[in-house]
Amino acid sequence: IRQRTGAHRWGLYEDPASDNSYVETFLVDSWQEHLRQHQRTTATDQQIQESIRTYLAEGTEPAASHLIWAY
Repeated sequence: IRQRTGAHRWGLYEDPASDNSYVETFLVDSWQEHLRQHQRTTATDQQIQESIRTYLAEGTEPAASHLIWAY
């Protein structure tokens, strides 16, 4: 999904120090490109993201943070 909506690199990492803790990373060319990704979400993308939520511990939500390259 991330690459289809404009990311040129994607990864999923597991934290070995924490049970069931994963980090998704992806790179886009700019902050504007990332904002456009939100507009490119399809109904199928939304279904996939909802099915992923079934793996979350009850009562939790995914956490998001954004890092921007420091020139």
